[in-house]
Amino acid sequence: MGHWLAAARGVQAGGTVSRFDPRYWSVNFPRPMMASVVTTAADALRVDCVFYRRGDLAGLIWESEDTHDHPLLRYETDRDYRRCRLRFRWRSGGVVALDAVNGPTLTIEGRDAAGVARAWYVRLWNYAVGSPEDAMVTIDFGNVVGGYRLPDDADPVFAGDVDRMFVSLVPPGFVEGDEGFIAASEGWAEVSGIACEGSGSVLAIGDCVVPAHDLRIAGGYDDSYNLTPARLLRNMLQLGYRGPVIHYVGMSHYFRLEPAGAGLYVSLGGGVLNAPTLAWHRDFAARAHALGYEIIWSLSYELFDAHCWNDWKQRDFTGAPALTGWVPPSTLLSPANAGAMGYLQQVAQAFVGIAVAAGMPVRFQVGEPWWWVTPGERRPCLYDDAARAALGEAAVIEDLRAPLDVGQLALLDRAGAMLAASTAALCAAVKAVAPDAETLLLAYLPTVLDAQAPEAKRANLPVGWARPAFDVLQLEDYDWAATGNAGASARGVALAQARLGYPVAEQHYLSGFVLRPEEARQWHAIDAAADVAKARGVAETFVWALPQVLRDGYLHFGQGEDAMTPFDDVLFPLALGAQCEVAPELSTMVMTSAGGHEQRNVGWAQPRTRYDVGPGVRSEEDIAALLAFFRARMGAARGFRLRDPFDAGATGERIGTGDGQTVRFALVKHYGENVRRITRPVAGSVVLRVGGVATQGFSVEPGGYVTLDAAPAAGIAVVADFAFDVAVRFAEDVLRVNRATFLAGEAPSVPLVEIRE
Repeated sequence: MGHWLAAARGVQAGGTVSRFDPRYWSVNFPRPMMASVVTTAADALRVDCVFYRRGDLAGLIWESEDTHDHPLLRYETDRDYRRCRLRFRWRSGGVVALDAVNGPTLTIEGRDAAGVARAWYVRLWNYAVGSPEDAMVTIDFGNVVGGYRLPDDADPVFAGDVDRMFVSLVPPGFVEGDEGFIAASEGWAEVSGIACEGSGSVLAIGDCVVPAHDLRIAGGYDDSYNLTPARLLRNMLQLGYRGPVIHYVGMSHYFRLEPAGAGLYVSLGGGVLNAPTLAWHRDFAARAHALGYEIIWSLSYELFDAHCWNDWKQRDFTGAPALTGWVPPSTLLSPANAGAMGYLQQVAQAFVGIAVAAGMPVRFQVGEPWWWVTPGERRPCLYDDAARAALGEAAVIEDLRAPLDVGQLALLDRAGAMLAASTAALCAAVKAVAPDAETLLLAYLPTVLDAQAPEAKRANLPVGWARPAFDVLQLEDYDWAATGNAGASARGVALAQARLGYPVAEQHYLSGFVLRPEEARQWHAIDAAADVAKARGVAETFVWALPQVLRDGYLHFGQGEDAMTPFDDVLFPLALGAQCEVAPELSTMVMTSAGGHEQRNVGWAQPRTRYDVGPGVRSEEDIAALLAFFRARMGAARGFRLRDPFDAGATGERIGTGDGQTVRFALVKHYGENVRRITRPVAGSVVLRVGGVATQGFSVEPGGYVTLDAAPAAGIAVVADFAFDVAVRFAEDVLRVNRATFLAGEAPSVPLVEIRE
């Protein structure tokens, strides 16, 4: 398997797209309002909005620079619109109409002919023919004029250097800057028959198609609510992702709101999901189903804090609410609160209902359910009023890192049982809508298996989740995966499997994610962690998450599910003696001048070794074993391990130097200045010393890498002893062994050749 971080399109396939293609519009708006955009035809789109304040404004946006798609799939940046003429039909309802003050206005942001940054405001009604809520609009960007009343306040537009443009949508009674709450007001606009004409109407666009592979993709609504589902699915499909897609429905955009006091709080008034969310997910489900994807609908106990009812929130022993590190923060719903859990069940049913209506099999994930533990103080949030009532006279736990008494441990066990009961009730609510639904549990290992708080698992990885409580156990550990801490990952997976009893065939693994673009180097470790999970035999492996994949240009290359494995991790079955022939070879081109001087060009950075292991055949039993091994490897098709009788170990090899961050080091052996990568260490043979001190705090990964549990300090030497094998294959597809020549004392020739890894 391999990966690549693509920064920009080069020789990869490209095509063309019409400027203003409906798929590539987006929306933006201030909280707490909500809006979404979907494509309704090849030349049409629809925007749905819900307004909660008189001053709310949504923008339907076209950007000159594509920053949302994968670098290999983006459309070209062209800021000059002067050779374009845009035409479309506008229909709307529940928003200020075209002819009114504050009606739909095209704001054009860029620079004037002198290069000075500015904006122009083009009133669409000035370019419309029809009624205020159903009109044809035509804009010639080479001759467009801003201003409300023309020609009195005409403001000619220079459309030669535009960054973006957007159409504004506001509620009836709009008052700019007014943050007073109003009853939820829904509006919509449809833009159809979109056509762009002129010599600047076509843009180049990336159109490469990565071959399908066996890595799956995960994404979330909170990160993609502003884009069209068609745009997201194009990226998934052309980047090679197939099969199931995990879709986290989020914690901050799907809900309806109602005013209470000085705030807005989640509500079931008028339905469960707000209109923009409902429209977006219906379109997403229908398109995904048509492309052959299955959606795993993911719902967590997390909710945007500002809109969460106060008695629903988990709290620590001081009464402080559970707050995540996001800005602004989210909170965690208490499993003990009937109102919170009832609300969550209705949310689950609403999303599952979308899948049922689309004709999709229902797969539902309970995502990271837990009792929040504050990151600094390690305070468990078990003390909201409902939890106190349900858990009895609860013992106070101020710090999970401290030694806990019997009463405190019993509290954690009761909290775990309550959490398990709440997830069971949530799954039962899903099955009430879809009786054949598959249920999945996602556990985040670095939190629930915190080494500094070993008893936290009683509450946050409860035995009530043990098989068969769910159909599939999904595990993620991105704090470990992203930093290459494979040792912690392996131990966490083993503990979760032992505690909950799900066999590897009933597990999924989520690898990721890269939080910030400046940390893009973490993709190497993430890709490696995914490969480790696949080698472990999990049913599915996902990368988290799509927005970061697109942002950083991550590409995964795989062989596909049915591809033949090129290497069998088995040792050549015959013991080799000193008679084995070993022949390292290099590729050096020697050019000799007329005067006899030589110029030598080395074609290979490393020697490749050839072997003849025929002398190792010492009996008829050896011949039988050799023939069987040759057949199993399909001749030269499949590689295997060989123990070189003359070079199979290393002592005191310096494999790296600490920098305070790196935990992953490649095994190497030095031959003077030449460094050889060791990709097939013998299991159990690796001994590691950090700063001269032996350590057991490491793991050995496939490919000959060691990963330390903690990064060595800057300047500290990492030294290894190990035994190793060589990756080889049969050099020929024919193996000749003759009984007569063997009995006469002649050894057969069995040539092998080293494989580059």
